[in-house]
Amino acid sequence: CVLCGRTDDCPEKYGEKRTYVEYNLTVHYYCLLMSSGIWQRGEEDEGVDGFLITDIRKEVKRAAKLKCNICKKKGASIGCVAPKCKRSYHFPCGIQRECIFQFMEDFRSYCWEHRPVQEFMDKEPRGASQCTICLDLVEHLPVYTVLKSPCCKNAWFHRECLQYQALSAGIFFFRCTVCNNKDKFQKEMLRMGIHIPERDASWELEENAYQDLLHCYQHCDVKRCLCKKGRDYNEPDSKWEIQRCQYCGSRGTHLACSSLKSWEQNWECMECRSIFAKSGKYSKRKKHALAASENSNGTPCLLEEPPPKSPRQSSGSPRSFLLQSPKIMCQNLSPCSHLEQPASNRVTVSPSPVMSNWNWSLRHKYLRQQRKEVCNILKELKVQVQTKTTRLNINAENIWSSALKGFRQRIFSPTNTIEVNFSNCKNRSKTNTSSASKHHFFQVLMLHLQNSSLFEGSFGKNLSLDFQALKENLYFEAGKMIAVSLVHGGPPPGFFSKTLFKCLVYGPESVKPALEDVADVDVAQTIKTIKYANSLSSLQSTLQDCCEFLTAAGCLRPVTALCDKNMLVNDILIYHVIKRITLPLESFRQGLKTLGLLEKMQTHPDVFSSIFCYKPERLSAETVYNLFTIHSSSDINEGADFWMGYLQDVESGDSVVTLEDILLFVTGSSYIPAIGFDPEPTIKFLHIRYPIGNRLLNCLELPRTKMYQQFKNKMELTIRNTLRVERE
Repeated sequence: CVLCGRTDDCPEKYGEKRTYVEYNLTVHYYCLLMSSGIWQRGEEDEGVDGFLITDIRKEVKRAAKLKCNICKKKGASIGCVAPKCKRSYHFPCGIQRECIFQFMEDFRSYCWEHRPVQEFMDKEPRGASQCTICLDLVEHLPVYTVLKSPCCKNAWFHRECLQYQALSAGIFFFRCTVCNNKDKFQKEMLRMGIHIPERDASWELEENAYQDLLHCYQHCDVKRCLCKKGRDYNEPDSKWEIQRCQYCGSRGTHLACSSLKSWEQNWECMECRSIFAKSGKYSKRKKHALAASENSNGTPCLLEEPPPKSPRQSSGSPRSFLLQSPKIMCQNLSPCSHLEQPASNRVTVSPSPVMSNWNWSLRHKYLRQQRKEVCNILKELKVQVQTKTTRLNINAENIWSSALKGFRQRIFSPTNTIEVNFSNCKNRSKTNTSSASKHHFFQVLMLHLQNSSLFEGSFGKNLSLDFQALKENLYFEAGKMIAVSLVHGGPPPGFFSKTLFKCLVYGPESVKPALEDVADVDVAQTIKTIKYANSLSSLQSTLQDCCEFLTAAGCLRPVTALCDKNMLVNDILIYHVIKRITLPLESFRQGLKTLGLLEKMQTHPDVFSSIFCYKPERLSAETVYNLFTIHSSSDINEGADFWMGYLQDVESGDSVVTLEDILLFVTGSSYIPAIGFDPEPTIKFLHIRYPIGNRLLNCLELPRTKMYQQFKNKMELTIRNTLRVERE
């Protein structure tokens, strides 16, 4: 390394060791980050992560004049930032001497004498407890190698364990292992020198990490298997297709071995059947099935009909669903004779589940309708976007900082067409997949905002009070990013609380917060204690205990009757949820005014709440099917059937790809943007060997095949390999 002079290659301690042959340069990443005399003056894809080569040469020359106070050798590029302290040292020497390096803001360094320390209360018990990461004992001592949790009184960790955990979990998943607190925990760990990389967790980045979950049980377990090719033989769409138990899924049978006429008929293994028999439910179910089969066919059948939640069956058979879809352009598709009415018409169901499913369906349909209206409104706003492009150079390892830099650059305009170019230290992506890059960028950006310190809460989030973020105008930037993302094809946020949304569209003075809006556990507990006080004396005692908090909040009032607690609770809620964040809220609202989004939200509040307060609809076979317009004719009925059947296989897990993979293959996006796709996705059936995803036109070209299995194999092979190559 040109800065520390060591040849060690230890990424956990010194960062990645990088060699640039063209510059005749080798450097440890952390040595470069922590050097006192160098700054990132270039773009992320220039030099070494924005550090220009000329600046690195100058820093090496500067450090060559400084002697390390630890090893006494030249080249000490890092200095202690404490006033009047003149100690200099190499990064590895500083680690060895227990210096602290803060991987945030200005990347400050503190020598062993001036390093920050954690405060230990005199009342805290001395002794030892278990480190919840390595499960070995850790002593409760104020030493460099031991860190305590800022959010849990009895949580202690080895520094080395925490650093390995942070490198593995990344910024999105690194949190207290005891209480799961993220913001307070990360802030303290960064202050104490733990490096938290701004990337996804290592287990999320590992290729095929969840491959085992896609394996389906395929073995015939009946006493007498009739298949000559063995119990493990499985041939789909034939009598030798293996059907799994509808309850446990861990037993199977060939259709022929259990006299099943098709996979639409459900089957139970002996173990599950015996459980039902003991509970007395099996005989009742048999009677229901018998009655249903007699009503539909006129002849008794001892095979039980499928329940509403059959794994491979939606509300109707694939072909009947295909005929009802409004997206088919042709009118001459006809149903196959062996597929009859939808399963829901043939199954006897108790009234209560029907009513609950009906209510859920109504709500689901209502949200879909609202999101369609949002889509049309956002398209009106997109008229402002010009053909002139603005390119954002995004560092894949530090998306938030590079996004912030891009949005703040002088040439950035929300009305320009946005192109995203991802880069990192190893390679540079080309802009010919700018659509896919842009979709991915907005998706990761929204995820970062959702988990950032700007918001607080578990599910429906409210704005938090972060003075540093307020000082850096980050609330405005967050609002601006959300507005730009929605108009330029990003995903719906889906994480706002209804209270926050009402504050944005109606104004904070018109909103009445609830206890669920309080994210701070201590404050929530205080409010609960006041709210559920059952006597005047217990209420006054509680107020005395939290007198300091109530005074600071401006909520301290004389209490003469038990009913006064309701007004007091209301005051605390209004202060903590609304008044406390007046400045962040106003700044955030100003950001949302970008491209006229906030004005539209205020005009159509009910419509926009569907994308701000509710999570996006999970992709289903039906959703993806309706998304595409099929250009078809009467001679390719089978191809359309194959397409629907394949989507259902993917949804039920009988595939190596996901519905998100299919969408990504065709459009470059793994989600449906709030504004929809432009142009709208289409499907063509052509005489080609393998499927083709045309992302410029959002068109999926599918091969015509005679057999469904042949169609499925071609889809699996093409989509899996294409996406794998892109990821590599």
